[in-house]
Amino acid sequence: MGDLRITGGRYVRRRIKVPKGEIRPAMDRMRTSVFAVLGDLTGCSFLDLFSGSGVIGIEAASRGASPVLLVERDPGKRATILANLSFVESPIRLVVMGAERFVEQTSERFDLIFLDPPFRLEGKEGLIRRIDERELLREGGLLLIHHPEEESLPEEIGRLRCIDRRRYGRSIVLFYRREQPSAR
Repeated sequence: MGDLRITGGRYVRRRIKVPKGEIRPAMDRMRTSVFAVLGDLTGCSFLDLFSGSGVIGIEAASRGASPVLLVERDPGKRATILANLSFVESPIRLVVMGAERFVEQTSERFDLIFLDPPFRLEGKEGLIRRIDERELLREGGLLLIHHPEEESLPEEIGRLRCIDRRRYGRSIVLFYRREQPSAR
């Protein structure tokens, strides 16, 4: 697998390396489209929960997101991800830890959370539900998940409501917004 390129923003056309090991890098077309939907991310905190190469977090930083946090379970990808971050000038951190463990341990909250888990990963809905229960996503924040078209996720998961759905080849990106609690 060769290099990937940043598709927009401050670092447009910069190339990043793809680390060895299990990885399914987000397609340029998908990243371009998703970030066009999101628009300017200035002032938004961003969590990339299955980082792989770090490309999604770098795309977010390129469009103004700060701070950006990358979570990747495979320690073998650490050196490549850190090398990929070398030109990024805004705050961006890497945590080497499994996504589920990170969700259980962190007290941080984010405006945007992006999940691009391995397609065969079981328990995606449960992980999203736990993110909601632990309130890692701020009120009005967006959680995006990239998954295979064969899988389906519900329109509502806790206080998260699906507000958009985009198809890219044989995969889907769902956009969930965290709703305000209803006044009863």
